[in-house]
Amino acid sequence: MASCCCPIIASFVSFLLVFPALVSSATTGNGNGSTTALRFGEEQLGLRRMRAQLARVREATVKTIQSPDGDVIDCVPSHLQPAFDHPSLRGQRPEDEPAARPGNADAVEDDEEEEVLPQTWRSSGEWCPKGTIPVRRTTEGDLLRASSVRRFGMKPKSAAARRDSTSNGHEHAVGYVTGGQFYGAKASLNVWPAQVSSPAEFSLSQIWVISGSFGNDLNTIEAGWQVSPELYGDNSPRFFTYWTSDAYQETGCYNLHCAGFVQINGRVVIGAAITPVSAYGGRQFDITLMIWKDPKKGNWWLQLGPSGALVGYWPSSLFTHLGARGRGGADMVQFGGEAVNTRPSGSHTPTQMGSGRFPGEGYGRAAYFRNLQVVDWDNNLIPAAGLRLLADHPGCYDIAGGQGGAWGSYFYYGGPGRNVRCP
Repeated sequence: MASCCCPIIASFVSFLLVFPALVSSATTGNGNGSTTALRFGEEQLGLRRMRAQLARVREATVKTIQSPDGDVIDCVPSHLQPAFDHPSLRGQRPEDEPAARPGNADAVEDDEEEEVLPQTWRSSGEWCPKGTIPVRRTTEGDLLRASSVRRFGMKPKSAAARRDSTSNGHEHAVGYVTGGQFYGAKASLNVWPAQVSSPAEFSLSQIWVISGSFGNDLNTIEAGWQVSPELYGDNSPRFFTYWTSDAYQETGCYNLHCAGFVQINGRVVIGAAITPVSAYGGRQFDITLMIWKDPKKGNWWLQLGPSGALVGYWPSSLFTHLGARGRGGADMVQFGGEAVNTRPSGSHTPTQMGSGRFPGEGYGRAAYFRNLQVVDWDNNLIPAAGLRLLADHPGCYDIAGGQGGAWGSYFYYGGPGRNVRCP
């Protein structure tokens, strides 16, 4: 019997040496030995799956680019990207671009020299070959930082898109519309180097497209910019995507960390740092995002930048409520910020949302969303009428809106976190 246990003990010791934080988290709780063994087994299985996925990407890579900020970009043939490991997508290739876009958002002619989104990796002067997509390489260091390898690249189960999520450590300052069916959303938002005080926290600004109840069947599609030291290893604002079809339980992930989102653009790295960013009292830099549902095939597309370049799509087969063709739209659209508050030392976190300044400071100092629009049943872009504003903790992160002029419907949002009004 002793000889049979040796491989298990050796495996545990090896895992403990490489991933001590994960074993620690797996052994917390009621101290039940069977629970500990189960969690350890789940983490080991997650590690094997992640290493297998990373190996597949490396094997498919036809070119590697070293970014000045330390990121490694792998150029992967588009039909071999992680999305096509999904059971409903295996053997497929990327779909053609939709024939029609909402409103006046016309398709643009592909231009190899066009800078769709200014990102740090582009300063290397290198490009991925035609027919490939650039994928930010996940490293062993990325896995080491994760609180759980099995859930690497996923939001915590406690995450929520709901407007009133005040008790799970995720705090929001958002504008939202409800009371109808929405087939997409569009907005411009400025990018800031938000300061995140703990690796266990993040700060993001994004668009949410939401359908279903706020139980286990919630479907969301999300895109924007975020600062996440745990996920990326630094405090740079990065372009990201996310999806879930079960309220952040077991499906979905950030970026291309799991099978799901299909990228078609060879000039944008999802998960790469955005540069330049907005400066307090100085130049403002914003990005324009549009998410919408192709009425013919039901896929949800992501468009980036003023030129209307397509990044890729979330296949309809990933979803339940959002997946149906035809009238299967969203029940709610949200725009705004989210920050995680782990209450270090028993007080509110100083992690910033947006610029780290309150909305009252206005342009050039506070973060904003402008030109808020939604897509209606007839594939038209229309103003986000009936926009409601809500801040979970206004003394920490607040929001204030307006209407009119070139900005249409807009709001300023954010804050510093811990301060005299937010102890």
